[in-house]
Amino acid sequence: MMGRIFEVRKATMFARWNKMAKQFARIAKDINMAVKSGGPDPQSNPMLRRILQNARAINMPKDKVEAAVKRASGRDAASYETVIYEGYAPHGIALLVETATDNPTRTVATVRNVFQKGGGNLGTSGSVSFMFRKMAVFRLDPSGIDQDDLELYLIDHGLDEMGESTGEKGEPQLLIRCAFGDFGHVQDALDARRITPIKAEHEYLPMTPTELPEAQAAEVFALIDKLEQDEDVQSVFHTLA
Repeated sequence: MMGRIFEVRKATMFARWNKMAKQFARIAKDINMAVKSGGPDPQSNPMLRRILQNARAINMPKDKVEAAVKRASGRDAASYETVIYEGYAPHGIALLVETATDNPTRTVATVRNVFQKGGGNLGTSGSVSFMFRKMAVFRLDPSGIDQDDLELYLIDHGLDEMGESTGEKGEPQLLIRCAFGDFGHVQDALDARRITPIKAEHEYLPMTPTELPEAQAAEVFALIDKLEQDEDVQSVFHTLA
């Protein structure tokens, strides 16, 4: 029987800002970048197909999704680029801040300001990224899946690890990880088995997570939370265990 898989603790989002609105905005930007790079048809654009699945997983209303696709297809649609900032939170915890921005000058100023106010410091490119591995992560509904059989099958397609996890409401999930370069292979392999992931995305996983006492961890999470509130920030990855 496979055990629970290692997962980095997520910061608890403070109630004072709307987590749902932030998730929708994040998906809308993902849709924009996917449509711009591969067109508005999910059948011929696997990246868009995956993002639309992720939109369903967070119950993003269909009209919002369709509006985002339409907006991204328009000639005057904003152009976002992915920029990753690296730095340290308090107590030596490394952070990777993934942004989608139409104005990197504004974004870097904001990110630097949040780091300074939160007792951390923004580093140069490459200063902490070597501490992380970029992984593709698939979350599946485990019901009706023969886990041993699936594991053996996926090993041939680049599976790195597979284990039990839980969703945001505590519901059981099956977590599958592979090197980011094998994203397409594992996705095709799941398609061939007619398994549609609840979610498929990438994560930067720390090679050697750091344990901190609760009070110090809270300082780190306060900084992460502040970063995640910024509209340009898509995700924050950290080395806290």
